[in-house]
Amino acid sequence: MMATSSKSSSIILGVTGSIAAFKAAQLASDLKKEGREVVVVLTKSAQKFVGEATFEALTHQPVLVDLFDFRKTHKPEHIDVALHASLIVVAPATANVIGKIASGIADDLLTNIVMAAASPVLICPAMNDRMWKNPIVQNNVKTLGKLGYHFCGPDEGYLADGYEGVGRLAEVDVIHEAIKKLIP
Repeated sequence: MMATSSKSSSIILGVTGSIAAFKAAQLASDLKKEGREVVVVLTKSAQKFVGEATFEALTHQPVLVDLFDFRKTHKPEHIDVALHASLIVVAPATANVIGKIASGIADDLLTNIVMAAASPVLICPAMNDRMWKNPIVQNNVKTLGKLGYHFCGPDEGYLADGYEGVGRLAEVDVIHEAIKKLIP
């Protein structure tokens, strides 16, 4: 699962339902400016915070949202997209999506792509500090780490819910540096 294919050409940016989703737009823009092909996958929850039009304008690529949208090809899109990715980045990654990945649950386009990954996967958590500290979440992170998944963050600081603690999405430049370490 974690070997990089010589045919790989793009970064998949999976965006999940967190207020930190707005930072994913800056990450997509920075990666595009660097000359990388960025394909954004939005979960249904992410669409409550950010829209397809934003990412399409920044990446010059269609945004993927639906597991069963076969408009562009006769192939299952989640397999085709996963096979051509140099890296999959999930930023922000909620406790929900981390739990799904750790449990092998693939019930939307993003989790299906991750399950079909032929490239490294970088997970960038973002959630309330109480959620981050939950033993179930911590066990899921350890499980994924043992399986070869990579993590960036979370950071400590002011959280969107008004609390302070560990759970803040890593800064965009820190995520960008983590990406460069995985695919120079």
